[in-house]
Amino acid sequence: MSVHSLASVDPAAHLADGVTVGAFAVIEAGAVVGEGCEVRAHAVLKPHARLGRGVIVHEGAVIGGDPQDLTFQPCESTAEIGDGSVLREGVTIHRGSKPGSATRVGRGCYLMAYVHVAHDDVLGDGVIAANNAALAGHVHVGDKAFVSGGVVIHQFCRVGRQAMVAGNAKLVQDALPFSILDGVPARWRGINAIGLRRAGFTASELREVRESCRLLMRAGLGRDEALREIDALGGPLSAEIAAFVRGGKRGFAHRRGAGAAGE
Repeated sequence: MSVHSLASVDPAAHLADGVTVGAFAVIEAGAVVGEGCEVRAHAVLKPHARLGRGVIVHEGAVIGGDPQDLTFQPCESTAEIGDGSVLREGVTIHRGSKPGSATRVGRGCYLMAYVHVAHDDVLGDGVIAANNAALAGHVHVGDKAFVSGGVVIHQFCRVGRQAMVAGNAKLVQDALPFSILDGVPARWRGINAIGLRRAGFTASELREVRESCRLLMRAGLGRDEALREIDALGGPLSAEIAAFVRGGKRGFAHRRGAGAAGE
């Protein structure tokens, strides 16, 4: 363990072996820092921060702060960061808003400078969020999704697995898995074909995703009818898309124009 002489580490904080703490970093009582983590200069870990192994917290980040929720009452909740995640300069991640709740960032995530992750958010594994993205409370982001710079996401929205939300978009409905969204408000632009190919999706899997989304975006086709046709495709990816739609509360972002099944 290497703790800079100018760092402030409370004796009641829990630091595992191999932790490095930079100058003027603050680790408060109750914070838990896993093996091999780096907490760089001026970063702050609040009492409810929980870091897995090998997490890197860059300068000026604040992890585990109280929710920005006017109804919040002091309680025991956490902000949990998965193994190997990187939190760049100025990232803020707030803890859960209710007793026993948690804000969770999965394993291997990369949150670039000044990303904000609000109370009760859940990010899957391998999520990337670029500079100045802002996630409101109770947002869920699926594995390996990409949230571009300047994106703002409304409370209770979901971003599906392997989706990409383009820069400066305003997301007020769910983003379908495997899709690209852009605009203010964000609209469905097509499937994330390049990202899916890079992830090893086969041509037949791309066809399955494309057909499922085509049915959902087809003008004049109602939501339930579209979902029945997607069910009939019988593939695991089409089933995943249908389950995502059925599980939503805010509807999903459709392509521009009236009459899509998402409306």
